[in-house]
Amino acid sequence: MVINLNKFGTTLVSRPAGKEASLAFNPTLREVNENEKIEVDFTGVEVLTPSWADEFLTPLYNSFNGRIKLTNTGNSSVIESLKILNFL
Repeated sequence: MVINLNKFGTTLVSRPAGKEASLAFNPTLREVNENEKIEVDFTGVEVLTPSWADEFLTPLYNSFNGRIKLTNTGNSSVIESLKILNFL
């Protein structure tokens, strides 16, 4: 499964917005089988804050530990936010 974060916008900020995105996407995760990898694609994301990432990514990591792959993380905002949360 590929999660294109740009579906939630190019500027991903605030804890409430991250929580809302997570809750909105949660039903889709029920379709993931137990061996399926989850790719989180940051293409088009211009700004990512640690608070948004924490609300969206931490539940993913808690549910699918070891099956998450982060792609297109070259943006400096994305890199620094992921480093703060120890996802990189």
